[in-house]
Amino acid sequence: MVGPGGARGPRLLALLPPLVALAQAGVAGAAGSVRLTGGLTLGGLFPVHARGAAGRACGPLKKEQGVHRLEAMLYALDRVNADPELLPGVRLGARLLDTCSRDTYALEQALSFVQALIRGRGDGDEAAVRCPGDVPPLRAAPPERVVAVVGASASSVSIMVANVLRLFAIPQISYASTAPELSDSTRYDYFSRVVPPDSYQAQAMVDIVRALGWNYVSTLASEGNYGESGVEAFVQISREAGGVCIAQSIKIPREPKPGEFDKVIRRLMETPSARGIVIFANEDDIRRVLQAARQANLTGHFLWVGSDSWGAKTSPILGLEDVAVAAITILPKRASIDENFNCKLTSSGTLSEDSTRKCTGEERIGRDSTYEQEGKVQFVIDAVYAIAHALHNMHQALCPGHIGLCPAMEPTDGRMLLQYIRAVRFN
Repeated sequence: MVGPGGARGPRLLALLPPLVALAQAGVAGAAGSVRLTGGLTLGGLFPVHARGAAGRACGPLKKEQGVHRLEAMLYALDRVNADPELLPGVRLGARLLDTCSRDTYALEQALSFVQALIRGRGDGDEAAVRCPGDVPPLRAAPPERVVAVVGASASSVSIMVANVLRLFAIPQISYASTAPELSDSTRYDYFSRVVPPDSYQAQAMVDIVRALGWNYVSTLASEGNYGESGVEAFVQISREAGGVCIAQSIKIPREPKPGEFDKVIRRLMETPSARGIVIFANEDDIRRVLQAARQANLTGHFLWVGSDSWGAKTSPILGLEDVAVAAITILPKRASIDENFNCKLTSSGTLSEDSTRKCTGEERIGRDSTYEQEGKVQFVIDAVYAIAHALHNMHQALCPGHIGLCPAMEPTDGRMLLQYIRAVRFN
């Protein structure tokens, strides 16, 4: 079953070429999408861009949390489609969307996943459309029917999207949403995840704080389901365990005003003896907190214990390493992935002028490259493989001996697929 414990997937990852079109769409102010054709289509939700400012939906490109994870899904789909033993005769397609790290915007994007179902439930109004001169109306190509969705990243986004997908019986598997609220199967019955909920990492953080001998700490959370529920779990577990007192619990607003992070640092300094800071915040807020601490000449004063949103990422601390020295961060246990193409790939297979060599497929991270993989990449692959194996098992049961899709899976029953997802086992 794909749930809080997670399922284990393949152990390899090859980076694909940069997704230039998607990045340019975000810079232009509107998120783009990546589409792959296939007999069965999977949806994907990724924070390719940060939250926009000044009325813009999308902000700067998020290479680690966004692009790395999106490329991981594309890679996993390539692996599944190349496996003759998995879904024989059936090609998995995809429609991958940028959430721009904003729950309301992600909801607008995710509505495209249910377009085919909405049209299927239409009331016949399209037949009443008339054009001047009896010219037949132009009809757009019908939208692809999404059978399952991989994502989202932020818990607030997953919660928003889950409320829509459940109405259309579309299973959803998140690779990063850890809010305990999502464990409520009565409200989020079509939601699954391959990462543990925050209560697990909150327990680990309490254990770390106690092992360090700290008994007086402050907590810092981004406003929203992830940050607030994470801190709530930490406070509750620390209270039950005993020996740890909470000096302050500070919340970072969802839309911080100028000077907000300077205010956060000033508030933390109201209890200067509580140098240990337990932080459940998104990576953008983490970075701005570190910047504010440096600006206040408090480099080295605070000792950070960060949740998995910080994890092994370099983006929150890039250029701020001195402020983050000795920080301890949490990341779910994952496999070591050591393959990377540290070379140039061209469409013709020939070397470009600025390349020293062509990719051989034998490149290794650490030996040939300084590339550091984002911490949730493996879980994206796990989510894709969980859906693929569930579809495979469903295909074997409904289409025995049939190569390709049979009428029993056209269309795919989301309720039945959910049962196969919950029962899936794979290595």
